[in-house]
Amino acid sequence: MADLQNSIQRIDKLNDPLQTGKQKTVVNPEEVPSFGDTLKGFIKDVNHMQNHADKSIEKMVAGEITDVHQVMVAVEEANTAFSLMMELRNKMLDAYQEVMRMQI
Repeated sequence: MADLQNSIQRIDKLNDPLQTGKQKTVVNPEEVPSFGDTLKGFIKDVNHMQNHADKSIEKMVAGEITDVHQVMVAVEEANTAFSLMMELRNKMLDAYQEVMRMQI
């Protein structure tokens, strides 16, 4: 019974920040990467995946890798990451164009 009571008290503490006027957000600007840094990191990761997939294909053709599944997984990961990057780019361009239309 005491364990149930402790669980209920912990759940009540989780609801406390949701009360009006009591919510605080503390962010240290030095620890939070900028949007540009996040985007550069994402593009770097996508490029790394593309390079890894290319090297996997080259190794398979050279006979160093015999597991076709390993190569296909690398290629599909790179393809999915690239598709996501392109969708993000399209959404950012749409948002930019919408902001430009608002200024007219």
